[in-house]
Amino acid sequence: MRTVGLSEARQKLSHLVDRADQGERIGIARRGKLVAFIVAARPARSLAQIFNGIERIRKSAKGHSASAKDLIKHGRS
Repeated sequence: MRTVGLSEARQKLSHLVDRADQGERIGIARRGKLVAFIVAARPARSLAQIFNGIERIRKSAKGHSASAKDLIKHGRS
């Protein structure tokens, strides 16, 4: 990861954004302290992808349910 000062980032923002778009992660420091990152934006996920992910989680969780009584009993043993 490359780190640049805030004033350099202001001067070279377009160049830094291009580098981030190519996959590089760039840190921005103010007074020597890292305060921000420039990274490539992730493509937005569609609602269909989100719901498919939820459905996968639901299917994997089936059969793993336990009653409160069973959980208490298990915690005491």
